[in-house]
Amino acid sequence: MRKFFRISAIILGILVAAPVIFLATTATVNAVATSSEASKIASYGQLVPVDGKKMNVVVGGEGKETIVLLPGLGTAAPGLDFQPLINELSTSYRVVAVEPFGTGLSDQTDTERSAANVTRELHEALQYLGIDRYVLMGHSMAGIYALTYSAAYSSELIAFVGLDSSVPDQPGWDDPIATAGMVALKDLGVTRLLTSVTEDPYTAGPYDENTRDQLKLLSTKNAAAPTMVNEMDNASANFASVSGETFPTDLPVLLFVRTRDIDVQGWVEIHEKQAESVREGRMITLDGGHYLHRTFSPEIARDTKAFLTALPLR
Repeated sequence: MRKFFRISAIILGILVAAPVIFLATTATVNAVATSSEASKIASYGQLVPVDGKKMNVVVGGEGKETIVLLPGLGTAAPGLDFQPLINELSTSYRVVAVEPFGTGLSDQTDTERSAANVTRELHEALQYLGIDRYVLMGHSMAGIYALTYSAAYSSELIAFVGLDSSVPDQPGWDDPIATAGMVALKDLGVTRLLTSVTEDPYTAGPYDENTRDQLKLLSTKNAAAPTMVNEMDNASANFASVSGETFPTDLPVLLFVRTRDIDVQGWVEIHEKQAESVREGRMITLDGGHYLHRTFSPEIARDTKAFLTALPLR
Protein backbone atom coordinates (compact mmCIF):
# COMPACT_ATOMS: atom_id res chain seq x y z
CA MET A 1 0.00 0.00 0.00
CA ARG A 2 2.85 2.38 0.85
CA LYS A 3 4.42 1.60 -2.50
CA PHE A 4 1.14 2.45 -4.19
CA PHE A 5 0.94 5.83 -2.44
CA ARG A 6 4.60 6.54 -3.16
CA ILE A 7 4.12 5.84 -6.87
CA SER A 8 0.91 7.89 -6.89
CA ALA A 9 2.73 10.82 -5.28
CA ILE A 10 5.49 10.63 -7.90
CA ILE A 11 2.95 10.59 -10.74
CA LEU A 12 1.05 13.51 -9.21
CA GLY A 13 4.29 15.45 -8.82
CA ILE A 14 5.13 14.87 -12.47
CA LEU A 15 1.66 15.99 -13.56
CA VAL A 16 1.96 19.18 -11.52
CA ALA A 17 5.55 19.91 -12.51
CA ALA A 18 5.18 19.24 -16.24
CA PRO A 19 3.19 22.39 -17.08
CA VAL A 20 5.50 24.50 -14.91
CA ILE A 21 8.59 23.13 -16.63
CA PHE A 22 6.95 23.58 -20.04
CA LEU A 23 6.06 27.23 -19.39
CA ALA A 24 9.46 27.95 -17.90
CA THR A 25 11.04 26.55 -21.04
CA THR A 26 8.81 28.53 -23.44
CA ALA A 27 9.39 31.73 -21.44
CA THR A 28 13.16 31.26 -21.58
CA VAL A 29 13.10 30.47 -25.30
CA ASN A 30 10.93 33.54 -25.90
CA ALA A 31 13.27 35.86 -23.98
CA VAL A 32 16.36 34.59 -25.81
CA ALA A 33 14.67 34.70 -29.23
CA THR A 34 13.27 38.20 -28.67
CA SER A 35 16.73 39.51 -27.82
CA SER A 36 18.25 37.80 -30.84
CA GLU A 37 15.56 39.01 -33.25
CA ALA A 38 16.04 42.69 -32.41
CA SER A 39 19.16 42.86 -34.59
CA LYS A 40 17.30 41.32 -37.55
CA ILE A 41 14.73 44.13 -37.82
CA ALA A 42 15.58 46.31 -40.82
CA SER A 43 14.99 50.06 -40.97
CA TYR A 44 12.43 51.48 -43.40
CA GLY A 45 10.66 54.82 -43.74
CA GLN A 46 11.84 57.90 -41.86
CA LEU A 47 11.70 58.98 -38.24
CA VAL A 48 10.11 62.33 -37.41
CA PRO A 49 10.03 64.11 -34.02
CA VAL A 50 6.67 63.96 -32.27
CA ASP A 51 5.99 64.85 -28.64
CA GLY A 52 9.68 64.51 -27.78
CA LYS A 53 9.91 61.02 -29.31
CA LYS A 54 10.39 59.49 -32.76
CA MET A 55 7.51 58.39 -34.99
CA ASN A 56 8.14 56.37 -38.14
CA VAL A 57 6.43 57.28 -41.41
CA VAL A 58 6.66 55.68 -44.85
CA VAL A 59 6.32 58.04 -47.81
CA GLY A 60 5.78 56.94 -51.41
CA GLY A 61 4.68 58.51 -54.69
CA GLU A 62 4.91 62.09 -55.92
CA GLY A 63 1.32 63.01 -56.77
CA LYS A 64 -0.06 66.51 -56.29
CA GLU A 65 -2.52 65.26 -53.68
CA THR A 66 -1.59 63.38 -50.50
CA ILE A 67 -3.28 60.37 -48.93
CA VAL A 68 -2.45 59.66 -45.28
CA LEU A 69 -2.84 56.05 -44.15
CA LEU A 70 -3.74 55.28 -40.54
CA PRO A 71 -3.80 51.67 -39.25
CA GLY A 72 -6.29 49.78 -37.14
CA LEU A 73 -5.80 48.74 -33.53
CA GLY A 74 -3.19 46.02 -33.09
CA THR A 75 -1.40 46.41 -36.42
CA ALA A 76 2.22 45.75 -35.46
CA ALA A 77 3.92 47.27 -38.53
CA PRO A 78 1.59 49.59 -40.48
CA GLY A 79 4.24 50.77 -42.95
CA LEU A 80 4.76 47.19 -44.11
CA ASP A 81 1.16 46.03 -43.67
CA PHE A 82 -0.02 48.81 -46.01
CA GLN A 83 2.69 48.07 -48.59
CA PRO A 84 0.37 46.66 -51.31
CA LEU A 85 -1.94 49.68 -50.99
CA ILE A 86 0.96 52.14 -50.95
CA ASN A 87 2.25 50.61 -54.18
CA GLU A 88 -1.14 50.98 -55.88
CA LEU A 89 -1.95 54.49 -54.65
CA SER A 90 1.52 55.92 -55.24
CA THR A 91 1.04 55.84 -59.02
CA SER A 92 -1.39 58.75 -58.63
CA TYR A 93 -0.82 60.21 -55.17
CA ARG A 94 1.76 61.02 -52.58
CA VAL A 95 1.11 58.41 -49.88
CA VAL A 96 2.11 58.75 -46.23
CA ALA A 97 1.68 55.71 -43.96
CA VAL A 98 1.97 56.75 -40.32
CA GLU A 99 3.11 54.28 -37.67
CA PRO A 100 1.60 55.56 -34.40
CA PHE A 101 3.62 55.15 -31.23
CA GLY A 102 3.95 51.51 -30.21
CA THR A 103 3.75 50.22 -33.79
CA GLY A 104 6.33 49.52 -36.48
CA LEU A 105 9.60 51.31 -35.81
CA SER A 106 8.04 54.13 -33.79
CA ASP A 107 8.92 54.65 -30.13
CA GLN A 108 6.87 53.41 -27.23
CA THR A 109 5.21 56.13 -25.15
CA ASP A 110 3.78 56.61 -21.66
CA THR A 111 1.21 59.11 -22.94
CA GLU A 112 -2.32 57.73 -22.54
CA ARG A 113 -3.69 56.32 -25.79
CA SER A 114 -6.80 58.48 -25.89
CA ALA A 115 -8.29 59.40 -29.25
CA ALA A 116 -7.35 63.02 -28.58
CA ASN A 117 -3.68 62.17 -27.98
CA VAL A 118 -3.44 59.77 -30.92
CA THR A 119 -4.87 62.35 -33.33
CA ARG A 120 -2.78 65.19 -31.90
CA GLU A 121 0.38 63.15 -32.44
CA LEU A 122 -0.65 62.27 -36.00
CA HIS A 123 -1.21 65.95 -36.75
CA GLU A 124 2.17 66.88 -35.29
CA ALA A 125 3.88 64.33 -37.56
CA LEU A 126 2.11 65.71 -40.65
CA GLN A 127 2.94 69.28 -39.67
CA TYR A 128 6.62 68.36 -39.42
CA LEU A 129 6.44 66.92 -42.95
CA GLY A 130 4.77 70.09 -44.21
CA ILE A 131 1.52 68.32 -45.08
CA ASP A 132 -1.51 70.54 -44.51
CA ARG A 133 -4.04 69.31 -47.10
CA TYR A 134 -4.76 65.62 -47.55
CA VAL A 135 -7.13 62.67 -47.70
CA LEU A 136 -7.26 60.61 -44.51
CA MET A 137 -7.60 56.88 -45.22
CA GLY A 138 -7.96 54.60 -42.20
CA HIS A 139 -8.49 50.96 -41.35
CA SER A 140 -10.72 49.63 -38.55
CA MET A 141 -10.24 51.66 -35.32
CA ALA A 142 -8.89 54.54 -37.39
CA GLY A 143 -12.53 55.23 -38.25
CA ILE A 144 -13.04 56.31 -34.64
CA TYR A 145 -9.88 58.40 -34.56
CA ALA A 146 -10.90 60.00 -37.86
CA LEU A 147 -14.03 61.43 -36.23
CA THR A 148 -11.95 63.04 -33.51
CA TYR A 149 -9.46 64.21 -36.14
CA SER A 150 -12.09 65.70 -38.45
CA ALA A 151 -13.59 67.65 -35.55
CA ALA A 152 -10.20 69.21 -34.76
CA TYR A 153 -8.66 69.64 -38.22
CA SER A 154 -11.56 69.62 -40.69
CA SER A 155 -10.11 72.50 -42.74
CA GLU A 156 -7.12 70.32 -43.68
CA LEU A 157 -9.10 67.30 -44.87
CA ILE A 158 -10.08 66.68 -48.48
CA ALA A 159 -12.00 63.47 -47.67
CA PHE A 160 -12.08 60.40 -45.45
CA VAL A 161 -11.76 56.91 -46.92
CA GLY A 162 -12.57 54.02 -44.59
CA LEU A 163 -11.08 50.55 -44.98
CA ASP A 164 -13.64 48.45 -43.13
CA SER A 165 -13.47 51.23 -40.57
CA SER A 166 -15.10 51.22 -37.14
CA VAL A 167 -18.31 53.18 -36.58
CA PRO A 168 -19.51 54.92 -33.38
CA ASP A 169 -21.91 52.86 -31.26
CA GLN A 170 -21.38 49.72 -33.34
CA PRO A 171 -22.57 46.54 -31.54
CA GLY A 172 -19.95 45.26 -29.09
CA TRP A 173 -18.03 48.56 -28.93
CA ASP A 174 -17.90 48.44 -25.13
CA ASP A 175 -16.63 44.85 -24.84
CA PRO A 176 -13.30 44.94 -22.95
CA ILE A 177 -10.16 43.42 -24.51
CA ALA A 178 -8.44 40.79 -22.34
CA THR A 179 -5.06 42.50 -22.40
CA ALA A 180 -3.79 40.98 -19.15
CA GLY A 181 -4.07 37.51 -20.64
CA MET A 182 -2.36 38.65 -23.84
CA VAL A 183 0.61 40.01 -21.92
CA ALA A 184 0.90 36.85 -19.82
CA LEU A 185 0.80 34.59 -22.88
CA LYS A 186 3.46 36.69 -24.59
CA ASP A 187 5.78 36.74 -21.55
CA LEU A 188 5.41 32.98 -21.12
CA GLY A 189 6.29 32.41 -24.76
CA VAL A 190 2.92 30.81 -25.53
CA THR A 191 2.09 33.46 -28.15
CA ARG A 192 5.33 32.73 -29.99
CA LEU A 193 4.58 29.00 -29.90
CA LEU A 194 1.05 29.45 -31.21
CA THR A 195 2.27 31.79 -33.96
CA SER A 196 4.76 29.18 -35.12
CA VAL A 197 2.01 26.59 -35.70
CA THR A 198 -0.71 28.83 -37.16
CA GLU A 199 -1.06 30.14 -40.70
CA ASP A 200 0.78 33.36 -41.53
CA PRO A 201 -1.95 36.01 -42.19
CA TYR A 202 0.24 37.63 -44.84
CA THR A 203 0.58 34.61 -47.12
CA ALA A 204 -2.70 35.51 -48.85
CA GLY A 205 -1.49 38.98 -49.83
CA PRO A 206 1.15 40.20 -52.30
CA TYR A 207 3.97 40.32 -49.76
CA ASP A 208 7.44 39.01 -50.60
CA GLU A 209 9.28 36.65 -48.28
CA ASN A 210 11.51 39.35 -46.79
CA THR A 211 8.52 41.57 -45.95
CA ARG A 212 6.69 38.66 -44.36
CA ASP A 213 9.76 37.91 -42.23
CA GLN A 214 9.96 41.53 -41.09
CA LEU A 215 6.24 41.60 -40.32
CA LYS A 216 6.66 38.51 -38.18
CA LEU A 217 9.61 40.04 -36.29
CA LEU A 218 7.75 43.29 -35.63
CA SER A 219 4.58 41.45 -34.63
CA THR A 220 6.57 39.57 -32.00
CA LYS A 221 8.21 42.81 -30.84
CA ASN A 222 5.13 45.04 -30.67
CA ALA A 223 2.23 42.70 -29.90
CA ALA A 224 1.27 43.10 -26.24
CA ALA A 225 3.96 45.78 -25.75
CA PRO A 226 2.99 48.53 -23.23
CA THR A 227 1.83 51.18 -25.71
CA MET A 228 -0.33 48.80 -27.72
CA VAL A 229 -1.80 47.31 -24.55
CA ASN A 230 -2.66 50.80 -23.30
CA GLU A 231 -4.40 51.59 -26.59
CA MET A 232 -6.42 48.39 -26.33
CA ASP A 233 -7.34 49.25 -22.74
CA ASN A 234 -8.56 52.65 -23.97
CA ALA A 235 -10.58 51.27 -26.89
CA SER A 236 -13.97 51.39 -25.14
CA ALA A 237 -13.33 54.91 -23.82
CA ASN A 238 -12.32 56.06 -27.31
CA PHE A 239 -15.53 54.62 -28.78
CA ALA A 240 -17.50 56.36 -26.02
CA SER A 241 -15.80 59.69 -26.78
CA VAL A 242 -17.42 59.78 -30.26
CA SER A 243 -20.77 58.24 -29.37
CA GLY A 244 -23.45 59.69 -31.63
CA GLU A 245 -20.91 61.68 -33.63
CA THR A 246 -20.84 61.98 -37.42
CA PHE A 247 -18.37 63.42 -39.92
CA PRO A 248 -18.84 67.05 -40.95
CA THR A 249 -21.56 67.06 -43.59
CA ASP A 250 -19.30 68.81 -46.10
CA LEU A 251 -16.51 66.20 -45.74
CA PRO A 252 -16.67 63.63 -48.57
CA VAL A 253 -16.66 60.06 -47.23
CA LEU A 254 -15.93 56.83 -49.10
CA LEU A 255 -16.31 53.57 -47.19
CA PHE A 256 -14.98 50.18 -48.29
CA VAL A 257 -16.83 47.50 -46.32
CA ARG A 258 -16.31 43.75 -46.08
CA THR A 259 -19.08 41.24 -46.72
CA ARG A 260 -17.26 38.15 -45.43
CA ASP A 261 -16.45 36.99 -41.86
CA ILE A 262 -18.72 39.65 -40.42
CA ASP A 263 -18.75 39.51 -36.61
CA VAL A 264 -20.69 42.73 -35.95
CA GLN A 265 -24.47 42.77 -36.32
CA GLY A 266 -25.66 45.07 -39.12
CA TRP A 267 -22.07 45.85 -40.22
CA VAL A 268 -22.96 46.82 -43.79
CA GLU A 269 -26.08 48.73 -42.77
CA ILE A 270 -24.32 50.96 -40.20
CA HIS A 271 -21.72 51.92 -42.80
CA GLU A 272 -24.44 52.68 -45.31
CA LYS A 273 -26.02 54.98 -42.73
CA GLN A 274 -22.67 56.68 -42.07
CA ALA A 275 -22.16 57.30 -45.79
CA GLU A 276 -25.62 58.84 -45.98
CA SER A 277 -24.82 61.28 -43.15
CA VAL A 278 -22.68 63.49 -45.42
CA ARG A 279 -23.45 65.26 -48.71
CA GLU A 280 -20.82 63.37 -50.71
CA GLY A 281 -20.91 59.84 -49.27
CA ARG A 282 -20.51 56.44 -50.88
CA MET A 283 -20.17 52.85 -49.67
CA ILE A 284 -18.52 50.07 -51.68
CA THR A 285 -18.74 46.46 -50.51
CA LEU A 286 -15.95 43.98 -51.19
CA ASP A 287 -16.15 40.21 -50.88
CA GLY A 288 -13.29 39.90 -48.41
CA GLY A 289 -12.32 39.88 -44.75
CA HIS A 290 -11.47 42.70 -42.35
CA TYR A 291 -8.05 43.47 -43.85
CA LEU A 292 -9.34 44.48 -47.26
CA HIS A 293 -6.17 46.36 -48.17
CA ARG A 294 -4.15 43.14 -48.14
CA THR A 295 -6.12 41.52 -50.95
CA PHE A 296 -8.08 44.31 -52.70
CA SER A 297 -5.48 47.06 -53.04
CA PRO A 298 -5.93 47.50 -56.83
CA GLU A 299 -9.70 47.84 -56.47
CA ILE A 300 -9.40 50.22 -53.51
CA ALA A 301 -6.90 52.43 -55.35
CA ARG A 302 -9.03 52.46 -58.52
CA ASP A 303 -12.28 53.32 -56.77
CA THR A 304 -10.63 55.88 -54.48
CA LYS A 305 -9.21 57.70 -57.49
CA ALA A 306 -12.59 57.68 -59.21
CA PHE A 307 -14.30 59.03 -56.08
CA LEU A 308 -11.75 61.80 -55.48
CA THR A 309 -11.61 62.79 -59.15
CA ALA A 310 -15.39 63.27 -59.23
CA LEU A 311 -15.36 65.65 -56.25
CA PRO A 312 -15.80 69.41 -56.83
CA LEU A 313 -12.59 71.46 -57.09
CA ARG A 314 -10.80 71.37 -53.75
